[in-house]
Amino acid sequence: MRNEERALKVKKINPIVILIIFPFVLLIGLVSWAIYENQSKTETKSQLEKPSISAIAKDAEKKFGIQKGNEAPDFDLATINGEQTKLSNYRGKKVILNFWASWCPPCKAEMPNIEKFYKENKDQDVIVLAVNLTTAEKNKNDVQQFIKDQGLTFPVLLDEQGKVGNMYQTFTIPTSYIINTKGIVQQKFVGPMSEEIIKKLSLK
Repeated sequence: MRNEERALKVKKINPIVILIIFPFVLLIGLVSWAIYENQSKTETKSQLEKPSISAIAKDAEKKFGIQKGNEAPDFDLATINGEQTKLSNYRGKKVILNFWASWCPPCKAEMPNIEKFYKENKDQDVIVLAVNLTTAEKNKNDVQQFIKDQGLTFPVLLDEQGKVGNMYQTFTIPTSYIINTKGIVQQKFVGPMSEEIIKKLSLK
């Protein structure tokens, strides 16, 4: 009889215990969910703040290839007019060596700035050599049209076999090298140059 009474007491206590425990279980569940949501938002924010693939590529471009302090590799290319030109021919002058293509919007954006700087400083032992990555062009005639449209007066060289572009490991265009009078790379700039940047880099 006593065992039956104890069983009845247990049965009577169980619903009360459940009512007492349930709010705590619910509270623990809500706290766990809040922690999970906060962690998910943090991870998403972290992913959004990670640099883009293009930014990573641009950063890699700055670290590899010919760098500041390196001797600029010599090369021999024909100009758009068919004249052979060597980089070493300009030893004693400061050289802005620019790699570009006619279809490249940033190249189009910076060319007027380079042309203006060249006109203003060509009598100050400064030369611009614009190396067209001709292997990347759809049509060689596009290069001539680009020069005409932009009114370029500095030498434009044709890298028709891609050797010079590979030599300098120029993967992103435009890329420019400021080479001092001794043939040493003084500065390297990846991306389009504004007028202010050209002056800052070239007149140091």
